[in-house]
Amino acid sequence: MKIKKNALLNVFVSLVLIVILYFGCLYLTVKSTPTPLTNVQFKKLEDILPRDCNIWLIFTKVTNKSSLNIKFGELLQNLLNTSSIPLKFHIIVDEKSKNIASNKLSEVVYKTNRSITYSFYDFDECASKIGDIVSTMTPFFSSKPGTYYSDALFYISLGLYRIAPVTQDTAILLDCDLYFKKDIALLFEEFKRFKPTALFGLAPELTPVYRHILHMYKLKHRTTFGEFYHDSIISSKEAHPKGFQGYNSGVVLVKLKELRQSKEFSKLIAKSKIRNLTESYRFRGHLGDQDFYTLIGYEYPHLIQTLNCGFNRQLCTWWRDHGYHEIFDHYFKCEHPTVVLHGNCNTKIPKEITF
Repeated sequence: MKIKKNALLNVFVSLVLIVILYFGCLYLTVKSTPTPLTNVQFKKLEDILPRDCNIWLIFTKVTNKSSLNIKFGELLQNLLNTSSIPLKFHIIVDEKSKNIASNKLSEVVYKTNRSITYSFYDFDECASKIGDIVSTMTPFFSSKPGTYYSDALFYISLGLYRIAPVTQDTAILLDCDLYFKKDIALLFEEFKRFKPTALFGLAPELTPVYRHILHMYKLKHRTTFGEFYHDSIISSKEAHPKGFQGYNSGVVLVKLKELRQSKEFSKLIAKSKIRNLTESYRFRGHLGDQDFYTLIGYEYPHLIQTLNCGFNRQLCTWWRDHGYHEIFDHYFKCEHPTVVLHGNCNTKIPKEITF
């Protein structure tokens, strides 16, 4: 009888141990397994952002001591520190600048302790793909046309749809003299706000440069072309509410997929069309692609999405001291929250600036 009791006790203890081990393992398994993320948590990000967040930069004719090298590094570091989204950098370089860019990228990775996804594109190959666009635009929108290499730099955005891989649907082309006060994701969100017909997105020019360029035309015609915006808010329902200052191309949002398919755009970059437009407005530009965007934006506003000025808050005040002191502030004001500061015309960007 004693042997039977011990046997039963051993069986009971074994069963208890098995039960304890089972539930103990189950507990540890549940505790160590992370809670799966639901589709709801991803839905908002997927709704507002394009498939890939492509950033294009131009980095050519650079030396180690040039200001562009410094600005390039500062912009990369700034973007990595402020962005909440994974960015893909596409950098147009020449042979001499490529090594400098590689070194700067390594330096930024070390400083930020963040990885960078990037690709290099040879400038000469890029320029050859947009040669017809460059030859068409330079006689009308360059101060000293004739230097093909330099001219091509100012029209990359217009032919980016030919340069970028066909897998890219959207892209943002940035000047290097920018400083992001807020997350660049806000800029990518703007693609979702594009009107169906828009191919490009640009913020207004914040100086009276186009008032100056159009002064001969404005003497003979009543027009809002070149006038400052009289409304603080740009309505998507109105093409140009009480004025049209033109556009600045320091920040350009590009719908690559739509551009590749657009027959209307192909007609607009024909030399006969550009000649007719510039002659009609007696327009003699010197700012490259942004002159083209300004003309197209006025004549064909459905092709340009006007971003608010906070997405390209320019700091250049040169025109204030060159004949437009009394009206300059009407152009320069920006009543939208600043996302991007633009130190154009070599203006130093004070990081503590607030608007």
